[in-house]
Amino acid sequence: MSTASSSRPGWREMDPADRESAWDRFEARYGFRASVDPSGWPAISEPTPSITFDLSAIPSGPELVAAFAAVNAEALRCFVWALGDVDEFVVLDWQHTGWWFDPRLDDAPVQWDDVNRSQPTVFPDGDYFAFLSPDLSEGTFGHPWEQTLCVMGERLVGTLGRTLATWLPVVRVDDAITTP
Repeated sequence: MSTASSSRPGWREMDPADRESAWDRFEARYGFRASVDPSGWPAISEPTPSITFDLSAIPSGPELVAAFAAVNAEALRCFVWALGDVDEFVVLDWQHTGWWFDPRLDDAPVQWDDVNRSQPTVFPDGDYFAFLSPDLSEGTFGHPWEQTLCVMGERLVGTLGRTLATWLPVVRVDDAITTP
């Protein structure tokens, strides 16, 4: 049961018990371990199938602003079309509010400079963000310090992963480091 709604359509705040339960399930499934130290990366045991992209390759400035918008818009499109059977996603924002998210109702593109944004974005911009199906088997995990985005699950790897791979470097596939 949610405790509050957001000003953005499609977003409902999780109550603290749901948030804690979701994080416990996420930590158990993926072995989540927070670390700003590269020796602790990646922060999860990336599943098979998965593909992890290098966001640090994006130059700062207008390119970063455009990439932020593009990643978030493409993720939203893939959530709606590839995972159309998912009514609400579990959205985790480390050390912050958890959310239930229905991407079919989200009608406002997220901008890099939206200082009033309270919801997480697929593109990590300062914290760990996860957008996951209710059973946690499909979704995304953004790592702000490693500057990576992991796309998980067959349907998302085949859609979101495929489109992001046309312009972002791949650093890992199925938790294995790729070589250029």
